[in-house]
Amino acid sequence: MITVIGEALIDLVGDGTVYRATPGGSPLNVAVGLARLGVPCALLARLSSDTFGSQLRDHLRRNGVSLRHAVSAAEPTTLAFAFLDAEGSARYEFYVEGTADWQWTQDELPSPLPAEVTAVHAGSLAVALPPGAPVLEEFLRRERTRGAVTLSYDPNIRPHLCPDKEATRARVERQVRLAHVVKASAEDVAWLYPDTPLDEVLRRWTTLGPQLVVLTLGADGAVARQPDGPEVRVDAPTVRVVDTVGAGDAFTSALLAGLARRDLLAVLRDERAERLRHDLLAELLAASCRVAAFTCTRPGADPPTRDEVDLDALA
Repeated sequence: MITVIGEALIDLVGDGTVYRATPGGSPLNVAVGLARLGVPCALLARLSSDTFGSQLRDHLRRNGVSLRHAVSAAEPTTLAFAFLDAEGSARYEFYVEGTADWQWTQDELPSPLPAEVTAVHAGSLAVALPPGAPVLEEFLRRERTRGAVTLSYDPNIRPHLCPDKEATRARVERQVRLAHVVKASAEDVAWLYPDTPLDEVLRRWTTLGPQLVVLTLGADGAVARQPDGPEVRVDAPTVRVVDTVGAGDAFTSALLAGLARRDLLAVLRDERAERLRHDLLAELLAASCRVAAFTCTRPGADPPTRDEVDLDALA
């Protein structure tokens, strides 16, 4: 089982007049994507007892995501207004003050994790915003030291909520050091390191601790690298884009699903293990790009099921 830790919020998507409330948040999207691809998963989130919290619970349960360790929270649900441009890219405005997702305390986190958990994915705003972010970071540090699960991380930066670029860069690098697998967008990397080429950041991050670093390049595909290994680059399929909401999260779900189905998550936890074969990594990246592209063909964060996409690399 893969446990995903982080926020579950409501996206309000509209045209400035009418808004549609849909479940969102990068960690929630990743968990739903994993479940739809047939991977047992759980979401460890703080879910409000308000009406939106009930909507989130219903959505997660309908999609087969376990809420065994989810926390019932008294605070309200986080809201994110999503504004789409002509190309379908979303700009977000978040309402986060005093909401449920960021109020983590140490006793709300399972210790130790259940034996069936083989990997933990974390990232996005839950590991960025106080007061809960330091609690989650310490939890990830303990799990890295314990060495029993593979840790996956996606910084998924929202610059207007993390305006101190130097502090954000230091935090992201700390969290990269804790992970075995890192996935980030080229957009995130360019914001963090505006004067450094992407391939140099990719190489540098592989020296910090991860055994696999993947950068998504939008319509240009994805590129990955392992420590002391060559770059592996794949193109993305061409599709008619409705919007790009949730595409990066769908990529993450597919990547983790592919690694899980091939029993490679534990391999990436072992620094002594051989690197993944070039052709195998390329297959995994290509399959993940197909899942992300499919998500772009319909509105909102609505990742495909395994029956909807040809995922030979996930078999």
